[in-house]
Amino acid sequence: MARRKYYSIRMRSSKGGVHLSGAEGIYDPDVIGTIVKNYTGRALLHDRGGADEIHLAVEELTETPRKIPSLPLCTVNTRNPESAKKAAMKILTSVGITERAVEEALNALDVGISMRGAMLMDIEGVRLEPDLLRGVRVTRMGTSEKAAQQLSAKLGRLGLNNDTVKEALVLASKVHRYRMVLGELCISDDPSYTTGYVATRAHGYVRLPRIKKKGVPCGGRAFFITGGEVKELIKYLQRTPVLIDEIRPCSGSVTLKELLKPRTRRS
Repeated sequence: MARRKYYSIRMRSSKGGVHLSGAEGIYDPDVIGTIVKNYTGRALLHDRGGADEIHLAVEELTETPRKIPSLPLCTVNTRNPESAKKAAMKILTSVGITERAVEEALNALDVGISMRGAMLMDIEGVRLEPDLLRGVRVTRMGTSEKAAQQLSAKLGRLGLNNDTVKEALVLASKVHRYRMVLGELCISDDPSYTTGYVATRAHGYVRLPRIKKKGVPCGGRAFFITGGEVKELIKYLQRTPVLIDEIRPCSGSVTLKELLKPRTRRS
């Protein structure tokens, strides 16, 4: 029996030399044309104006994607940047990341560092990625057709069925499958998108509304890691294909107290 073919399709666009948008997924060969058209349309019709440069990569995968579940999703209804960052601090420090590391990440994202990828930080806040200007970009990830339908239905009931949430959830789910990663902090660099998130295996993907003021173009992503070989982690993030084939619960709003409440172990 022939091995099923999968293709990784990746898009990045810019305007005036400044990053504008990106998208990617893993797809069957019969939808490549449709996806390329959709991705190109997203770049040309962006809220911040049409891209003047678009890079598309269509690659047949030589390795069968690993199938994993998504992280569970919820929202802590933070009121302003101060409360959102305090919530991020409490969630991330609850899994062993130091306050210093979270502060270092928040400070870096607040000043508007320009990176294609994410920062890698140890739990004390020391940067570990080989290229501090580029960071580490997570690629080769997607959602099975059945799981994509389930995710759209679950997010639709919450009013969150959009590409931004879905693509970030897929990325966070891939990242946290690797045991070296303790947590993630993300703030969008889109001036009109003010909801950030943190993610951990213990709490899932946690949306934090109003983590920055509207109109602020700063943002980025940090992964907090411990133990293990950094080169192997980077290889996994950049090269290993992963396909979400199970959607964990997508909940509405929860309080920070509810989220951080110790879970009773089942015997």
